[in-house]
Amino acid sequence: MTRDTAVRALAALAHPLRLDAFRALVVAGPEGLTPGVLQAQLGIPATTLSFHLKELAGAALVGVQRDGRHLIYRAAYPHMNALVAYLTQHCCEGAACELVSTSSPCDC
Repeated sequence: MTRDTAVRALAALAHPLRLDAFRALVVAGPEGLTPGVLQAQLGIPATTLSFHLKELAGAALVGVQRDGRHLIYRAAYPHMNALVAYLTQHCCEGAACELVSTSSPCDC
């Protein structure tokens, strides 16, 4: 992950509604959520949700797939894990660190 990619991802998460939407998708797991379900969980208008999902997708933090007439949004776990790895890459100045797991944060 590059610094610019990390900045884009962090900027996308730096809004309360986008952070809430992303966390809801992480909790939903690989099955993801439709916009309707996500909208009901967050209690926000559809147009607002659409704007924020577009920002998260632009930062590669979520993916979308069409399933018949429905869209399914999913957290992009590999990108999320790469961001966490980038942020913790030089943790503890290269010394062994018990604060950060050596395995990926999420195996989804």
